[in-house]
Amino acid sequence: MTSSLAVDSPERAAATATSDTAIPTAKALYFSMLDNPEEAAVEARAFLHAQIELARCEPEELPESVTQLSGWVQGRSEAVGLAYREYLNARKNGAARRYFTNKSHALAFLKGAAPTKLADGAWLYGTLPRWENPDFHPLIKTYLEELGDGVPDKNHVTLYRRLLAAHGCEHWEGLSDPHFVQGAIQFALAYNAQDFLPEIVGYNLGYEQLPLHLLITSYELNELGIDPYYFTLHVTVDNAGSGHAHKAVQALRNLMAQSSDPAAFYRRVLDGYRLNELGASTTSIIAGFDLEAELVEIFTAKAVVGKNMHSDYCRVAGRSINDWLAEPAQIPAFMAAMEGAGWIKRGEDAENSRFWRLIQGERAEMFGVFSSYEQQVLRDWIQSSRDDSTAARTGRVLSHRARQRTLDTLNQHAERGAYPERGLIRRRRSGAESAGDAELRQLEQKVADAAGKPEAMAMLARLMSPAVHHTAIGLMATRMYSQLLDA
Repeated sequence: MTSSLAVDSPERAAATATSDTAIPTAKALYFSMLDNPEEAAVEARAFLHAQIELARCEPEELPESVTQLSGWVQGRSEAVGLAYREYLNARKNGAARRYFTNKSHALAFLKGAAPTKLADGAWLYGTLPRWENPDFHPLIKTYLEELGDGVPDKNHVTLYRRLLAAHGCEHWEGLSDPHFVQGAIQFALAYNAQDFLPEIVGYNLGYEQLPLHLLITSYELNELGIDPYYFTLHVTVDNAGSGHAHKAVQALRNLMAQSSDPAAFYRRVLDGYRLNELGASTTSIIAGFDLEAELVEIFTAKAVVGKNMHSDYCRVAGRSINDWLAEPAQIPAFMAAMEGAGWIKRGEDAENSRFWRLIQGERAEMFGVFSSYEQQVLRDWIQSSRDDSTAARTGRVLSHRARQRTLDTLNQHAERGAYPERGLIRRRRSGAESAGDAELRQLEQKVADAAGKPEAMAMLARLMSPAVHHTAIGLMATRMYSQLLDA
């Protein structure tokens, strides 16, 4: 028989934190939690208390009683399905894309969402030590599935890292603080499960609901030739029937029943649920994109290195390139000057612009200066015009192919096959081993030599942290933990 879970009030829990603890910015905490979570633990708790206070200003969406949750989840899922059907009908009848005006817009979203997506599932990390309590298994199983059960092609962070790398969007560290709020919340919850269990349960309940924007995002990314698998995977695993949304309700019921004060537990669940509303969201990131502003930012960053790298004979509108690049404030005027001088021909194919041919081509003098993402932004800006209608035109042209391409993409992933299964203890191979192989073998041996299952599970859990689980050793630890959990 399991013991009841004590639930302090948030106010009492807050009082346990050091009163003079400075609350870090979301961005600072995000990287601190990745680099040294133990040292950042006190700051993380102070950050969470501050975020909970902010979240209480958000409207309450959950029903008053936990007995109504299943129906509420099902109703939300059906409403999202109907709204998506309306979206598809509109697209079939010629409506433009709802979210992305061009490929640059979509890639900017991928980069803007990176701090959150690269923390995917982290809020549940702190539940791993509770594996002996079956009521925690829905949460633990959800975390394992976020980690792809140790399969690289299913690990959510691995998938997103690959997606960013495929489009030159790896450099996201300079994003503004609001972009890091959700990731910082997830990391802070990961290492404070003992003090914030109800909030974790509530946050998980909110995060695992299937949102309309996920369906639309998947559809429109696919139209633009961007692999939507990371997003379509979430569509399937977050379903209300048997997926993460269902497990979220199951976990809430189980753990609330164990609480010494179920009403207080549920009030804190509401706080955790509302934490999902803070910081930059999918829709706000999408709405905040400005193509020309993005290009100005790219040129400004390039100017830091390029302002002294051009010969004096490189001139635009009578001024040297070095002179134009000397002051960041001059970048918009420099772009206009290139357009006025015919170096850039707006509204035409990028290949018609002399400046583009400096970047792309057989003898491009500036080859390699711009990443693939930056080139896409430049291309879309050149090919747009001040009164451009590309968004509507492109939406009509591509919509009839989108559904088939989505099916093709999903089929390709299904045909990849599962990652080769490995036993807890594999046989030694003859011949040379890489350093990585040796490290994996050492882990296998340590698990085999463990005094018992609790010691082995604790050892593996440490390697399944948000900073490590997507590495080779973390993926192997996840596979072994998953097997031992069910053993």
